[in-house]
Amino acid sequence: MKAKVHITLKNGVLDPQGKAVQHALASLGFEGVNDVRQGKFIELDINETDRAKAKEQVEAMCRTLLANTVIENYTVELAD
Repeated sequence: MKAKVHITLKNGVLDPQGKAVQHALASLGFEGVNDVRQGKFIELDINETDRAKAKEQVEAMCRTLLANTVIENYTVELAD
């Protein structure tokens, strides 16, 4: 089963990389970009056929290693 994990900073957490991208876009002539938030995308291929167990396993991975839950949110999508 494939798992797609999207990790983003929580609202209110400063995002210096996002600001750098926003300024770079403006300097390249892309006006009208009001805010940029940067995140991470992780794709996992796991040996599990039960969707509930797979989601539980991936969420445990997020809480333990993949995401810093103090400052980041994450979402998990599963596909067969």
